[in-house]
Amino acid sequence: MNIAIAQSGGPTCAINASLVGVFRQALLTEEIDAVFGSINGIEGMISDELINLKSIIRTNEDMELLRQTPSTMLGSCRYKLPAYDTEPEIYVRILNTLTIHRIGVFLYIGGNDSMDTVVKLSKFLQDKGSDIRVIGVPKTIDNDLPITDHTPGFGSAVKYVAATVQEIIRDSSVYSIPSVTIVEIMGRHSGWLAASSCILRANGEEAPHLIYLPEASFSADRFIEDVRRQMAKHKAVVVAVSEGIAVEGTEPEEFQSGATDVFGHKYLSGVGKFLERLVAERIGCKVRSVELNVMQRCSSHLCAGTDIDEAERIGRHALRAALDGNSGKMMYFRRVSDMPYAVTIEMTDAANVANKEKKFPLKWIAPEQNQVTDAAISYFLPLVQGEVDIRMKNGMPVHFQRPLQMR
Repeated sequence: MNIAIAQSGGPTCAINASLVGVFRQALLTEEIDAVFGSINGIEGMISDELINLKSIIRTNEDMELLRQTPSTMLGSCRYKLPAYDTEPEIYVRILNTLTIHRIGVFLYIGGNDSMDTVVKLSKFLQDKGSDIRVIGVPKTIDNDLPITDHTPGFGSAVKYVAATVQEIIRDSSVYSIPSVTIVEIMGRHSGWLAASSCILRANGEEAPHLIYLPEASFSADRFIEDVRRQMAKHKAVVVAVSEGIAVEGTEPEEFQSGATDVFGHKYLSGVGKFLERLVAERIGCKVRSVELNVMQRCSSHLCAGTDIDEAERIGRHALRAALDGNSGKMMYFRRVSDMPYAVTIEMTDAANVANKEKKFPLKWIAPEQNQVTDAAISYFLPLVQGEVDIRMKNGMPVHFQRPLQMR
């Protein structure tokens, strides 16, 4: 039989490593012939746009280069698979693609919205009496998938965020005048990524002095008081804030676009500038906001070796699970211990993850709701360990280039 792989949702540093994991395992499995890649997620299955990955990933060197290349080599999508009873023709087209190419296993690498596709497609195939199996492979820098201890892509994003905030700390401390620097970090409804900046304390840093998350209440007046208190102790105050915080007494449209994607998720960003203006108006000191934006998703030059290794491992396990007859499942990490760090890879029903979000634990938020406790550091630290020997050319990282027919 043949298998197919697709990638969906926001890019990460590790999503291609999961693809490599599936691909390597397929090469070791005698019963598998072709390994197809679906162009732009599930959209490629609907429109029968597949590419034989063995024709573009030809050597071990190709696999190693792809493993350390950020973003989605197959392209991505934000497509919400409709319910079968509303648009059955979509499912028929997917089944035709699967049948024409003799695909017995479909692996979907994505987040909680992608697991919605895994649930719907696996149920449709089961109802049709098909033995084609569908397995979800997790990924997201937001770390907001339930069940799993963490998600592939998150550790590398944490490493980039922490390193960048540390460099901002160095930059902000050179002048004699008091200053406030606000760093806006991705996180729609969960503050995992902003909270992770606390790991700098493990290396003796005091900043970020304030950390604000969507899971905690946020008052503009209290924020100004917090900043004033920190300015009494520190010449240069650094603040980390999740993009998705809700400011009491304001409407999100005051600093956000209000636009949404097909899943109903709002396009966020803007709270950093809002807080910058607030500090300028009420305190009047030097103030700057920095929005890390998409750089935190795909900065593979600073990726975490643990993250890349685990992403490949979970891809391998996903294919094995499918070959064992499982379908409608998502693979996940279960942490066994922090020191020494160890995880096992297990599976759960994708329905336990689809369209659900895991919030940052309230027990790790300080009572003042403006900082993260030290207990969170032992959770984050293992995820950023290890380095990848990035291949370089002319002083710059080399990436696996998508074939012309996929651009």
